[in-house]
Amino acid sequence: MTQVHEDRPVLPTQQDEVAAAGSEIIGGPIGRHARLGGHWLNPVRVVALVLLGMFALGMAQKVPCYDWAWFRGAASQYTHACYSDIPHLYSARGFADGLTPYVDKFPDIAQDPKYGGMQYLEYPVLTGAFMQVASWLTPSSGSIQHREQMYWMVNAGMLMVCAAVIAVCVARTHRNRPWDALLLALAPAFALNATINWDLPAVALTAVAMLMWSRGRPGLAGVAIGLATAAKLYPALLLGVLFVLCWRAGKWRAFGAAVLGAVVAWLAVNLPVMYVAWDGWKRFYVFSQERPIDFGSVWLLISQRTGNPLEGANTYATGLTLLLCLAIGLLTLTAPRRPRFAQLAFLVVAAFILANKVYSPQYVLWLIPLAALARPRWRDFLIWQAGEVLYYLGIWFYLAYTSSGDKHQGLPVEGYQLAIAAHLLATLYLCAVVVRDILMPERDVVRQGGADDPSGGVLDGAEDVFTLSETRKAPQYTAPPEGQRVDWGVDPGR
Repeated sequence: MTQVHEDRPVLPTQQDEVAAAGSEIIGGPIGRHARLGGHWLNPVRVVALVLLGMFALGMAQKVPCYDWAWFRGAASQYTHACYSDIPHLYSARGFADGLTPYVDKFPDIAQDPKYGGMQYLEYPVLTGAFMQVASWLTPSSGSIQHREQMYWMVNAGMLMVCAAVIAVCVARTHRNRPWDALLLALAPAFALNATINWDLPAVALTAVAMLMWSRGRPGLAGVAIGLATAAKLYPALLLGVLFVLCWRAGKWRAFGAAVLGAVVAWLAVNLPVMYVAWDGWKRFYVFSQERPIDFGSVWLLISQRTGNPLEGANTYATGLTLLLCLAIGLLTLTAPRRPRFAQLAFLVVAAFILANKVYSPQYVLWLIPLAALARPRWRDFLIWQAGEVLYYLGIWFYLAYTSSGDKHQGLPVEGYQLAIAAHLLATLYLCAVVVRDILMPERDVVRQGGADDPSGGVLDGAEDVFTLSETRKAPQYTAPPEGQRVDWGVDPGR
């Protein structure tokens, strides 16, 4: 056993060789006699400031588009890799004309005869509310180009607030591991994708849910999950994760409180819109069902390589998602030690994205906070991020190629297929490492210090009451003596 101070945060530079090497930029790892604490610039605030700085760099990367590329033909915004949906949808979804989401229709650019050339907003209710509030804050004077610029800027400011919430929640979810949130703060894919679309409100609410659950407040965690699901569909998957974990631990009361909170919160947001504008409200769900295979997905890769349009992709995607979730459930109930909440949350959301009909570049935002909690090792995280940055560049250069006419400026389809494969394989790699940690908990860096599940709340240190494989059942978790950590005798990074 190795002595540690339980009241001090775990320092990545003392556990992670990549973090230690990177710290040389700022003077090297913290020494054993360094004073920690007692300063206003605590780890949570440092993480938040770093993330806000990276967010600002991401905004700066969009300057060529903000100045002119969004407004001078399609190819320019792709060759500069600074595309964003936000300024374009200000006009295309009727916000510039004062239309009310879900109540008023806007002209359908696709001119689908099924909808008579008019359509409702295709985003969930809470995301639509976010978009509407931003339009109210956008000045109504000036040219349409100026208004679109201001709309993006207002949204960027609101999304920056969401980013700060995410940073604080992730840094506080694992009480003694706040520095793991630097993975999130320094993630290049987060900075690049943060202002492409309206994903961060759902990500922020999901981070709040994770924090509330870790603090033993399942009802509030459920409320946050319900609100997050009203902004994006994927946070509802966390209820499935909690179901299998609470099943194994017998914590049904906590699970029931989370489900009740989620249902009440979701209904509170959605029922008024359902009552006033049913057709507009259901548009998101109809759109999700009818949407064909699209950019970044394994189905697009298969379709392009085989020349088969995959008409049944919706069925394939749904079936694969269910199979992957079933596999994760079996993993949970047969693992030698109950998996951590963050590990399963990452795996389930990753499975949903990997099996989806579309894997948009900004979907990585859903995974980054969960990855920082599930596998806080810089080497694996950076391998994954390299794949995502490669895909970020690949999709824009491919769109530049397809939109530049005979000039063919950009990446041809074969190159784009390699970019798709890179980000799919990078995500699968990180999933594989997390699964290995579950099957071999001695390799889980979070559990190296003797912890059980710092994000588990009522699950942390709880005994198992049900497993599917008694032969693999390990001894119940027992906290190490105070002031000590477990030395498993292996390098957690290997």
